[in-house]
Amino acid sequence: MENFSIEKILEKFYQYLPTLLVAIIILIIGIILIKIVEKIMSKALNNSKIDITAHSFLKSLVRVSLYTILIIMVLSQLGIPTTSLVTIVGAAGLAVGFALQTSMGNLAGGFIILFSKPFKVGDYIEIGSSYGKVDNITILHTRLLTADNKAIYIPNGQISSSTLTNYTQEEKRRLDLIFTIGYKSDFNKAKEILADIISKNPLAIKEPEPIIRISEQATGSIKIAVKVWVKHDDYSNLHFDLNEEVKARFDEENISPV
Repeated sequence: MENFSIEKILEKFYQYLPTLLVAIIILIIGIILIKIVEKIMSKALNNSKIDITAHSFLKSLVRVSLYTILIIMVLSQLGIPTTSLVTIVGAAGLAVGFALQTSMGNLAGGFIILFSKPFKVGDYIEIGSSYGKVDNITILHTRLLTADNKAIYIPNGQISSSTLTNYTQEEKRRLDLIFTIGYKSDFNKAKEILADIISKNPLAIKEPEPIIRISEQATGSIKIAVKVWVKHDDYSNLHFDLNEEVKARFDEENISPV
C-alpha cells in the first residue's frame, strides 16, 4: 500500500513537473527582465528633466507593479486561476486593509511629497526631532542622513501630516547669534568690532544689512544679537568663523563676557 502511494505521488509529480519548470523559467526570465527594465528606466530618468526627487519614488512604484504582475503570471502557470486569486484577495480585503492601513497611508504620503514638493533630494529638513539631508525618497519612506552620517528612515505618511522645516529651499538663510559682554565693557566698541568682522568675512551677505543690537540686559551681562544673511551652503562655516573671530578680537580688545 505504501509503495502504491509513493508511486502515485511520483506519478503526479512527474505529470506536474513540466508545469513547475515552466513556472520557474517564467519567474527567472521575469526577474531578469525586471532588472533590465529598472536599468533602462534609471538611465532614462537620469537623462530626463524629471526632478531627481521623483526618481526613487517612480522606480519603487514600477518595481512593485512589475513584481506583482510577475507573481500573478507564475501563479496562473501553476494552475491557480487569477479569478480565484481575485476572489481570495477580495474576501480577505478587509483584513488586508487593516493590516496595510499604515503602508497605504505612507504610499499616499509619498504621492503627496512627489506632487507638492515640500523638499527634494539634497535639502536639509527637520521633521519633529529628526534633522538631516534628504538622501532618498521611496514609495513608503524618506531617508535622511544626519551630520554624523546616521541614516533616519521616516514614513511618508508621517511626513505628509507633520510640520516640516526646509532649511535649504531658499538660496539665503539668516544666521542668528548672541554674544555676551559685561556691563563694564564698552558696548559701542564691541558693536564696532562685530561690524568689522562681519564686513571682512566673504561668506557674510552685506545686503540685507546685518543687524547688531542689544537683545537683553541680563543680570551681570549684556546680550548682543547679531543677525546676518548667508548662502545656505555657507551657513555652518560662517557660524564657526564668527564665533572664533569674535572670541579672538574680544580678547585682544579686553572686552569681557561678564
